[in-house]
Amino acid sequence: MRDENGRTHWDDAYASKGEAGVSWFEDTPSVSLDLIRGRTAIAASSLIDIGGGASRLVDALLGEGMRAITVLDLSPAALDAAKARLGPRGDEVEWIAADVTEWKPTRSYDLWHDRAAFHFLIEPDDRAAYIDRLQAAVKPGGHAIIATFAPDGPERCSGLPVMRYDPAMLAGLIGPSFRLVEERRHMHTTPWGSTQAFQFSVLQRVAR
Repeated sequence: MRDENGRTHWDDAYASKGEAGVSWFEDTPSVSLDLIRGRTAIAASSLIDIGGGASRLVDALLGEGMRAITVLDLSPAALDAAKARLGPRGDEVEWIAADVTEWKPTRSYDLWHDRAAFHFLIEPDDRAAYIDRLQAAVKPGGHAIIATFAPDGPERCSGLPVMRYDPAMLAGLIGPSFRLVEERRHMHTTPWGSTQAFQFSVLQRVAR
């Protein structure tokens, strides 16, 4: 995930399949939106979407009045697809093309959202680097919403191996700086009609 090969892999995935041709595509990110609405006043909050790529979450959040949105993704091609779709509205968003395990947060956020990025980190050092960024970027009392394949979900995605978690496993790995406050199981239907088992965990940042 740290080198140019990783960036090329994801650029090629978007270029060859298009926004709606990748397995994780959602026309409406309903679970993410429901969990975000349950934890914050959207219009007054700041959010970073980790691995957001061309996801339509940013469209929905802009539509609900959020004005402090950052989207981080390894693939510039994915971010370009989102910018093109949004048009002038995309100027309201901060776009970061970076590997989350190497990125240095320059501000803090009320919400950290990650749907299906963390589970690609199969090396312990990469997971530790991600958790360091998570701890640095989320305000005390803020929340992280992290979705991964569930234990009965796929073992690979887009040709790459993944780690699968249940909420307790994920919370234990993240550590005591966050506490698990909500969990949800979701069966995602891919664009070609197969299903994938996901878990969504909502973790609250404890006071430092």
